[in-house]
Amino acid sequence: MTDICVIIAAHNAASTIAQAVRSALAEPEVAEVVVVDDASTDTTAEAARGSDDGSGRLLVERQAQNGGPSAARNRAIALSRAPRIAILDADDFLLPGRFARLDPALDLAADNIVFVTPDHAAHLAPADLPDAPTGIEMLDAERFALGNLAQGVRRGELGFLKPVVSRAFLDRHDLRYDERMWLGEDFDLYMRMMLLGARFGLTRAVGYVAVERGSSLSGRHRTADLAALEAACREHLDLPASSATRSAMRRHLRQVQAKLLLRQFLDRKAQAGLGAALAFSLSPPARFLPIARGVARDKLAALRPPRPPQPERLLLPV
Repeated sequence: MTDICVIIAAHNAASTIAQAVRSALAEPEVAEVVVVDDASTDTTAEAARGSDDGSGRLLVERQAQNGGPSAARNRAIALSRAPRIAILDADDFLLPGRFARLDPALDLAADNIVFVTPDHAAHLAPADLPDAPTGIEMLDAERFALGNLAQGVRRGELGFLKPVVSRAFLDRHDLRYDERMWLGEDFDLYMRMMLLGARFGLTRAVGYVAVERGSSLSGRHRTADLAALEAACREHLDLPASSATRSAMRRHLRQVQAKLLLRQFLDRKAQAGLGAALAFSLSPPARFLPIARGVARDKLAALRPPRPPQPERLLLPV
């Protein structure tokens, strides 16, 4: 069945976009690949067009202004027509046969992710990846919220998943990416879908390759980005949910709020000095403990020797 549109939001991705596009066009289920160049200052759009296979399935559009990943993805969705939508980041790529393993009847159908270093990406051998158990695990909103609690230095949140999404579900509930968000935008969309009843199925087979780069947008937590994520998490609590789900969402919200408070504390220290930062941490006093914990965690992390990069690691164990 040829019914998937792969959408790629790209900004200054000239060195990686061709591999992303080629991997999507190679999948027989793909009806469209839509690339939105988010006002790049390099040759991203040209590199994307240069990877066309001549099948007429590739569309590349360039934004005049940089609006962020959510706005670019929403533009790509508007340009597409296929009934299922797959998100692909511009520096990542798909493994052969990925979409054949994902159930088209689900509202969200995801598989496992392998994270690789840029050097290892060119040498990744799918046959060397561990065998995964067969079958589909169904995620509910409670498990998804708990699965997005930060796991330490090596990120492992379920919000990193890249499911194939039902356009009919998005349209029925008038859902799109929240364009305020430059961080956690995938998590926010999936959570809103699940709170509205979306069926989310997960297989542990690996079909998506995420290339970890120090310049990745998801690795930079700007204050405004964290504030937008915190606002989105609070808005999730306005939707109907079980008491267990609400408890899980509040736990996740508290973690996001602690990260935001630490970022605001560090901003004040940089702008007005330590005294102003300490005053912020004590007004109200409830701010002090999460900020102190965050400072201590960062100090301890700085004392540890850096971990050698892993050539590859899985998001979910198999």
